[in-house]
Amino acid sequence: MTRERRDISELLALFRKLGARDPEGWAESQVREGIPQLARFLFLRAAWSCVVSESDPRWLDVVVARAEAHPSEPCAGVGHALKSLRSRGATDEELTDLVRGVQAEMIFDLCYLLEDPGKLAPEVSDIAWGLFVLDEDGAPVEPLSCLHESVLEMDPTGREMRPRGAAG
Repeated sequence: MTRERRDISELLALFRKLGARDPEGWAESQVREGIPQLARFLFLRAAWSCVVSESDPRWLDVVVARAEAHPSEPCAGVGHALKSLRSRGATDEELTDLVRGVQAEMIFDLCYLLEDPGKLAPEVSDIAWGLFVLDEDGAPVEPLSCLHESVLEMDPTGREMRPRGAAG
């Protein structure tokens, strides 16, 4: 069945299978409002998979070890800074929360940038870009818009980047 012909029950089952926290909302919006929510969900889920997990601090050891092994490679400064902050008493939880917050903000900023390149010089003001659903031949079919509006709801913790233990 093509993307355009998926009915609400099929979409609902798919969103549930994919782990959406509000499968009804995503599916209903796609069918009733014509928004390509499945593509939006999949893109944002993939973007969030690039964010460090708050439940597994082993990423810190990996980054520090890589910086120690290759002290002048690109981004080695992150490992050096993490090691220094740890030596000054910063906990793995604090460092993870800091990095996750910065990474989530970057997802938001990139999603916003996809729709609004900001103020460009007059000589290039006709330049624009976007993220699109593609057809089978790779041609753009439909833009994925307003992605920034859904970044926080896709936080795998379910807290929309609120601090651990904070009431939502």
